[in-house]
Amino acid sequence: MTEFDVTFRDDREWVSFGESYVSSEAFKTLFREGMLLVEETAAYLDGEGRAESRLISRDATLAYASESMRLTTRLMQIASWLLVQRAVSEGEISLSQAQEEKTRVKLAESERTLPEAGDTFAELPLRLQDLVRRSRRLHTRILHLDALISEDRPAPVPRESPVTAQFGRLQAAFGGK
Repeated sequence: MTEFDVTFRDDREWVSFGESYVSSEAFKTLFREGMLLVEETAAYLDGEGRAESRLISRDATLAYASESMRLTTRLMQIASWLLVQRAVSEGEISLSQAQEEKTRVKLAESERTLPEAGDTFAELPLRLQDLVRRSRRLHTRILHLDALISEDRPAPVPRESPVTAQFGRLQAAFGGK
């Protein structure tokens, strides 16, 4: 059995989600949120976090180092993605150039296990735990948006309806107009 595409599209009405999203207030809010989290994390790790890391157990110190490295990497990926999308929004690069840029700085998939699952995560300073959780939530949102933008393609070229084609053959066979 053959599947028929009975949807008809008008290319003139196609709206690109990616282009409209990066120009929206929602993106501007996401951009500010992401960059503030980057700044907040950097300030914490350079200041209060260093002092707090000296007060935790030896086992927790290794977990602190690991989580802070993962956190930093995640936030750098987030910042890179946000900056590329802002460049699209401001017309500095096209959406297709942004897609090419993705090959240089890839958004890593979300970690499969939550850091909270480990015993040592609970021993980490509460502020670091909070930053890790917030960065993971933001990362998940951005992965979702990136997937939507990546899948956003122009509508397929409209095809002639199979019904219209069959009707045309019948008209030709019976000498109709």
